[in-house]
Amino acid sequence: MLVSYKWLNEMLDLSQVSAEELADKMSRTGIEVEEVKIPEQGLKKIVVGDVKECVPHPDSDHLSICQVDVGEDELYQIVCGAPNVEAGKKVIVAMPNSRITGNTKIKKGKMRGVVSMGMLCSLDELGYSDSVVPKEFSDGIYIMPEEAIPGEPVFSYLDMDDAIIELSITPNRADALSMRGVAYEVGAIYRQTPSFSSKVLTEDTNEKASDYISAIVENKEDVPNYRVRIIKDITVKPSPVWLQNRLMNEGIRPVNNIVDVTNFVLLLFGQPMHAFDYEKIGSKEIVVRRGQQDEKIVTLDEQERQVTPENIVVTNGQTPIALAGIMGGYDSEITSKTTTVVLEAATFAGVITRKSAKQFGLRSESSSRFEKGINLDTVQEALEYAAAMIAELGDGRVVAGEVVASETKAPETQVAITLSKINRSLGTALTVKEVNDILEALGFEFVETNEAYVVSIPGRRWDISIEADIIEEVARIYGYDNLPSTLPSGEALPGALTTEQALVRTIRESLEGNGVSEAISYALTTETKATQFTVRPEPVVALQSPMSEDHGILRQSLITGLLEDVAYNVARKNTDLALYEIGKVFSLVDGQKLPKETRHLALAMTGLTKQATWQESKVPVDFYVIKGALESIFNTLGLSQAIKFEGTAEFPQMHPGRTAKIMAGDTMLGMVGQIHPLSAKAYDVPETYVAELNLDALLEVESTGIVYQAVSKFPAMSRDMALLVDTTVSNQELIDVIRANGGKFLQDVKLFDIFQGEKLGLNKKSMAYSLTFLNREATLVDEDVTKATDKIQAALVEEFSVEIR
Repeated sequence: MLVSYKWLNEMLDLSQVSAEELADKMSRTGIEVEEVKIPEQGLKKIVVGDVKECVPHPDSDHLSICQVDVGEDELYQIVCGAPNVEAGKKVIVAMPNSRITGNTKIKKGKMRGVVSMGMLCSLDELGYSDSVVPKEFSDGIYIMPEEAIPGEPVFSYLDMDDAIIELSITPNRADALSMRGVAYEVGAIYRQTPSFSSKVLTEDTNEKASDYISAIVENKEDVPNYRVRIIKDITVKPSPVWLQNRLMNEGIRPVNNIVDVTNFVLLLFGQPMHAFDYEKIGSKEIVVRRGQQDEKIVTLDEQERQVTPENIVVTNGQTPIALAGIMGGYDSEITSKTTTVVLEAATFAGVITRKSAKQFGLRSESSSRFEKGINLDTVQEALEYAAAMIAELGDGRVVAGEVVASETKAPETQVAITLSKINRSLGTALTVKEVNDILEALGFEFVETNEAYVVSIPGRRWDISIEADIIEEVARIYGYDNLPSTLPSGEALPGALTTEQALVRTIRESLEGNGVSEAISYALTTETKATQFTVRPEPVVALQSPMSEDHGILRQSLITGLLEDVAYNVARKNTDLALYEIGKVFSLVDGQKLPKETRHLALAMTGLTKQATWQESKVPVDFYVIKGALESIFNTLGLSQAIKFEGTAEFPQMHPGRTAKIMAGDTMLGMVGQIHPLSAKAYDVPETYVAELNLDALLEVESTGIVYQAVSKFPAMSRDMALLVDTTVSNQELIDVIRANGGKFLQDVKLFDIFQGEKLGLNKKSMAYSLTFLNREATLVDEDVTKATDKIQAALVEEFSVEIR
């Protein structure tokens, strides 16, 4: 909302308050001010000029040489290319060494060999947006009013010396989307009662509005208010300069005296209006109803639009002539030939208006006000004001009476509250007199009995309905900066991480210590991707109103997001990647309204883990690199003995021979492995290895802990053994048997060699292990170690029919 400081001064006495001070005060009482802009700032030496002579340039078919009176002894010769420049017109002149918008300096120069002493300006060159410049001046210079005096600065004629205050209005304060609403707010701040100008409505009693037109509203819930007036014998012409200036400063393009009045009243009352050409309506009735299938309307922007039963339309009884609350119809617009106007003032259902505006991409000043709310008590007053103003500026006559199809007044709202409740909520010690002064400043009627209030809320403040609203109003006007500062009472406790938070931080530190970087991906994806990389996809959680088809379903796996991150980086030549993400996945559970949220940990690696140097060869990422990153986490958490890896082919998007389940006992925590080549192609990524864990389940696994011991005083002994086994036997299975039979002195088991070849036989492999034994209380002897290794070998032969090599 743009607020004119000059206009506000007509309603209140702000002579002792600057625009900047006012903006600061408003920001501190609840309505945020984005900026205060004075249009003339930055402009210099721009004056009124009177074109005395205008002749074509001899060397150009579009330039003119003008002799311009700028209030000095001699005329200034200025070359101008505007098509609308002519002798006898008052214009805007940028003198030599002047500054126009963009801090551009205008110098004396030559154009096609002719000296030019400055420049004739359009409004664009003074900083006005193309969207607010009147169409008659959009392709040329601006013509000043006849009363403008040559040589005087143009700023006062264009109201560029005004201060424009831009307010950021929250949805609950739609009452401030009008000058009258802002005046009430400022009046409360400075303890003033605003005064508003009025228009005397003189009616032509020889005729009645009902003789011209009838109006019907089919559903009063859709259209709580609908009333029209008839103004006849009007002359459509440009609005007075003061009105055009006011609209342009408020960001609205002047059109003509009829349309400009509806926009002026929109700004003044916050009441949207629309004017129809009576002769073009095509009937003597107006019917406001829902749209029908296959109905179409050509709107004022000359676009044909298909309406639906979800839209409200104004019709002539047969066909639509306006999209209610959004835009009028092209066929009934006001033109220079219009002589009789049907002026509409209404309120339309906010939700329907918002959805329709979104449907047609036509959000406007009118629709935004209908969405947020209208003062129901001033619909009739605004209509009368606008009708009188149109008659005044258009030299017309207002036909007696108005046609009312529906009428709804603001509900009588009363809120009861006590002084103690106000003080207790704000931490203040306000007196009855102080609260009375604040309520009077707000313009709220009230009854106070023994420090108990019953406050009557005016129709213009439909945002107030409960105690908390009254408390907020008192706090705003009393001043937030006047509220006492108090520290919270109670015992202060030192902050600390929970056990779970500490474990998650440990996991992050472990991964980042291994060179893995954190990524954050969208939780929303497509329905196809949502259930990928899961063993058993569950019912998905879909948004009712997604931003796009690609972001309509909540994910059930983090891997899909990481693969998109990998693809994004690889496409930009960043090919060596190690990423992790900790986030939530979502699924529907039978019998629950809200989705189940589970925290997961996922990794993705691709490219090289070590670059080639003169000493070493490059090392690509493989299964064991990502498995090692996971094992580092498990070791740090003290879970290395509790978690096992088991080969699997259960995941359809994973490579069946390079994927393992991560198990804690009989519970599957997740998986790790290479994504299937077809999946890699679908995501447009190279060979990539991923892992995903149910982090919530991982944190519940009982840790064996990390036991710190002094270095043993006695030496350790090691034994190597090579086993010839079937290729179907896994390393984990062999290690489990070795540890189960190794006795209490077995400290560590390491696989140091794997070999397969024709010499070993079909479906056979050789696995070589190094076993470390240690007795911390005495020196080990060969007999103890030999006895343990014999027992291990016997168990391996019995369990897997191994051959000891």
